[in-house]
Amino acid sequence: MVPASPLDPPDPSGPRGPRERAATTGGDAGTNPHVGASRAPAPGTPGFRILFHSPEIPGNTGNAIRLAAITGAELHLVEPVGFDFSDAKLRRAGLDYHDLAVLTVHPTLEAAWATLLPARVFAFTSRGETLYTDVRYSPGDVLLFGRESTGLPDGVLADPNVTARVRLPMQPSRRSLNLANSASIAVFEAWRQHGFAGAG
Repeated sequence: MVPASPLDPPDPSGPRGPRERAATTGGDAGTNPHVGASRAPAPGTPGFRILFHSPEIPGNTGNAIRLAAITGAELHLVEPVGFDFSDAKLRRAGLDYHDLAVLTVHPTLEAAWATLLPARVFAFTSRGETLYTDVRYSPGDVLLFGRESTGLPDGVLADPNVTARVRLPMQPSRRSLNLANSASIAVFEAWRQHGFAGAG
């Protein structure tokens, strides 16, 4: 038997990432409006999970909240984050989608793994070996992105839980795309591969 590529969908009879009701953690009711606002993923969608590792800019996370609500993906953040959840820029970027998004805040990456695994994890980085369009995405896959100023640390990229390093094509000598834009490109490609399941 030919070994399966990590870029191929997992065997449906094997372990899969949990499609559980997401519970928000971290912060308190005064700073994180999502505390206690557990919601199920949108029915009929593949339930991809967007994971931001220590994001710095509130507007990017606000846009990702909107992205999660629109696509039925879950948004997971690993602390520390560079903003307060009451930040006006975060609220403004997310518009009125905050109450429609599944958002979980994890105190550490290890805590995030405890919630998200077993699942395939694709780390998006300019140092990736695989084009994002060459991955065959499966429901529950985790799409991991680093902070705006530095990207994903070497230690995270080397984490054994990372299935593959994935890149978005760019012109030579360009350093990076905006974080929220990168997440949007990745999620919509993954969703497209599933026929935009759950969309109206």
